[in-house]
Amino acid sequence: MATFEDSLKQLETIVGQLERGDLPLEDSVKLFEQGMQLSSDCKKQLEEAEGKVEILIKQRDGSMKREAFAPLAAPK
Repeated sequence: MATFEDSLKQLETIVGQLERGDLPLEDSVKLFEQGMQLSSDCKKQLEEAEGKVEILIKQRDGSMKREAFAPLAAPK
């Protein structure tokens, strides 16, 4: 599997090509399918990374406690 950064760059390239609108329909559909797969791969990698992130919280007695990372909700 490609790195997140590589997949994101490929996805950006595909979006740029599709936005130009100068490709034949068949090529556009193929690029769209590739873009959807890359988007899915990026989402999976982000979810895996989020699951691994931990925050160390200092306790009153000075010890450290590991807790799972809880991301903030996206602003509406």
